[in-house]
Amino acid sequence: MTIFALPDLGEGLHDAEVIAWHVAAGDHVVADQPLVSVETDKAVVEVPSPQAGRIARLCAQPGDRIKTGAPLVDYEEGPHPDTGAVVGELAAAATAPQPRAAAAPVAPPPGIKAAPAVRARAKALGVDLARIAPSGPGGTVTLGDVEAAVEAATAGAGEILRGVRRAMALNMARSGSEVVPATVLDDADITGWRADEDVTTRLIRALVAACAAAPDLNAWFDARTMTRRVHRRIDLGLAVDTDDGLIVPVLRDVGSRPAADLRRGLDALKADVRARTVPLADLKGQTITLSNFGMLAGRYAALAIVPPQVAILGAGRARPELRPVNGQAAVCRILPLSLTFDHRAVSGGEAGRFLRAAIDDLEKPA
Repeated sequence: MTIFALPDLGEGLHDAEVIAWHVAAGDHVVADQPLVSVETDKAVVEVPSPQAGRIARLCAQPGDRIKTGAPLVDYEEGPHPDTGAVVGELAAAATAPQPRAAAAPVAPPPGIKAAPAVRARAKALGVDLARIAPSGPGGTVTLGDVEAAVEAATAGAGEILRGVRRAMALNMARSGSEVVPATVLDDADITGWRADEDVTTRLIRALVAACAAAPDLNAWFDARTMTRRVHRRIDLGLAVDTDDGLIVPVLRDVGSRPAADLRRGLDALKADVRARTVPLADLKGQTITLSNFGMLAGRYAALAIVPPQVAILGAGRARPELRPVNGQAAVCRILPLSLTFDHRAVSGGEAGRFLRAAIDDLEKPA
């Protein structure tokens, strides 16, 4: 018997959840054939077979979370046997109608009044009739009593968080326990924008300008060693809302890329997020994060920072607002901004300069 263990999926990942098997016990596979889809914190990865051979046993079931190095598949040793009449006969035997085994009688618990159909239903649902308060005539347990007991038992059962939602919960718990957040709020007047302005690329351009004015926010902070690392390159995390939870892919080196290239990169990342095929390398290493939450709703927000980052810039929903312009009342288009920073590593003055620079860039013509 040859055992194939869950391989190292890279990027410091220690475990994965089995999503779906593409093979079954008894199947013959070839090298590099997909065996199973597993979900890491934020991506679905296909694990290929390292060899040709016959599958003897699958060592995990869909929904199981297994650690790197744990058994995944057992292969039978020896060559693949001939597929001749014997295999055909076995297959025919496996698919031939089999006589149905007689159902075992349900033994009535002593002292409990219940019809045979009610007893059978209780056994099928795993309900102990002795724990049910009967509501039928003469203290008889009814089918309704059984169903009510099942509903009461499962009413408090919650959904186990998996995959993206599990990663989100862990990251937010880490943020809440480690970061000392502070938030500053302000508005940018974007009345001068074109009607077809690419909002996201403008926000990225403004963030790049802000990092140039206050580079201390494009940084990582390690509280254990009390060290701060300011990055020259901006690897931007983009918060993307999905039905599975929050995914934050990384757009690399945004400070040196023209708008058209940023748009192509954004479109590619969004397609990968929708298909859950974001490479693991594109989910790590953010130096600062942007959240355009106003695409959904909301004006301002106190956002969550995922360590070791020290800042996240958020854009709320743009709104029309009456403002004085050259001594006259005018309707302006206002974009609300929220900057949350880790006050352990960033001062209020640095945060203010960052936000001011972002506003100044947003208020420039395209």
